Amino acid sequence: MQSVIESLKAWQPHPFVDHFTVALILIGILTDLVASIFSARLWIRYMALTLMIAGAIGAVGSNVTGGWEAGRVWDSVNGAGKTVLERHAWWGDVLPWVFGGLALWRLGVQSVGFIAASRPIYLLVAIVAGAAIIYQGHLGAVMVYDYGIGTASLAGGQTNTSSPLPSPAVPAPEMTSAPSPASSLLPSPVPSVAPTSTASPTSSVPMVPPTPSNSTAPSATPAESPAPSMSSGGPPFNPPPGESPSPTAGGAKNL
Repeated sequence: MQSVIESLKAWQPHPFVDHFTVALILIGILTDLVASIFSARLWIRYMALTLMIAGAIGAVGSNVTGGWEAGRVWDSVNGAGKTVLERHAWWGDVLPWVFGGLALWRLGVQSVGFIAASRPIYLLVAIVAGAAIIYQGHLGAVMVYDYGIGTASLAGGQTNTSSPLPSPAVPAPEMTSAPSPASSLLPSPVPSVAPTSTASPTSSVPMVPPTPSNSTAPSATPAESPAPSMSSGGPPFNPPPGESPSPTAGGAKNL
């Protein structure tokens, strides 16, 4: 049995048991008010009785599971959060008895004739008890959302809360050197683009024609000197011995 209880504690069932308890009791009270309007519909009254009995059982479950949670966080809470926790625990011990008594009273109203006459008084007491359980739920919300009791919202999972939780810190922006006022007035530098070297057709500089280069060197072989003419006034042509003179050379002269 102890292992079953420890397993239930690990599930932390107190929040959802509370939600069912509050819903059953409030809907049971509203159903009873509707049954007073439609008195001929007996099934509405029986439904209100069933909801109130189930809500009383849920209140006992809320008290038990709330005791488990209180034992887990009681010693680690102090300050204003501890005051709210003590008030919530007090109402958690009282309300199960209140709703248990209301469930028995509602059963008598439905079953016993002389108790049925106290139905209007029962409805007034049930409305006040409904307001009390709403207040109890509000205390639980203050503990969780304002003081973080039972949560791991504080460093190390501690619930040592003397004041409501501060708002989450906003991370500081990265430190950067702020620009000086003078530099902020200067225009931002524009990257210069090197102009393309294109010759303008309307350039005023005259184009100098290229100078012909004397790259063609004279021929290495000297020009052959012309043979001496026969008709010039130079010395006579004497052919080598054994070779007859040309007929044109001598004949022309003899003629």
